[in-house]
Amino acid sequence: MKNYWDKGISFEEYVNTGKERLANPTTPQDKDYKQYYELGLQRMERTLKKYTPNEEQLKELESKNFDGKILIISETWCGDASATVPALVKFFEGHNEVRIFLRDSDKSLISQFQTNGTESIPKVIILDKDFNVKNSWGPRPKFGKELLMKYKADPEAYTKDQFYNDLQLYYAKNRGKDAVQEILELL
Repeated sequence: MKNYWDKGISFEEYVNTGKERLANPTTPQDKDYKQYYELGLQRMERTLKKYTPNEEQLKELESKNFDGKILIISETWCGDASATVPALVKFFEGHNEVRIFLRDSDKSLISQFQTNGTESIPKVIILDKDFNVKNSWGPRPKFGKELLMKYKADPEAYTKDQFYNDLQLYYAKNRGKDAVQEILELL
């Protein structure tokens, strides 16, 4: 895990990577994902402006005496990531170091943390101070998973567009609070 940590980047570098890929796409995926990079960057900016760490959650973090690190597998084009990664980075700021590992740069890490056989992101890996995996979380909070199950159970009655719309409304209102809480419970 230390090798993956060492290859990880800061949140600022993560955002800049997304902006660079949007401005100067070098791969077919970057070109195909243009709209997703735009949306992801806009959503991250909104989250950064509106997210304020919850005092009770900060007290809970302090009470856990967690001295490890947070490694997030992500990409800036990802809708789930754009809603949660900025909130997590701001929440842990000044408490625990956070780095981001770009999933598409090296699939060997995400292959160890698949969700039901998929490479879904973001994936949060909770590491102890010696880089041992303590736990993992992702790719979305419980409510987001419930929306996905509702869509998968009956895609004709609850369409993909309805699912995406409801999920983004939830993220906009929740502002990362549920993701932070679920991760706190894993520390």
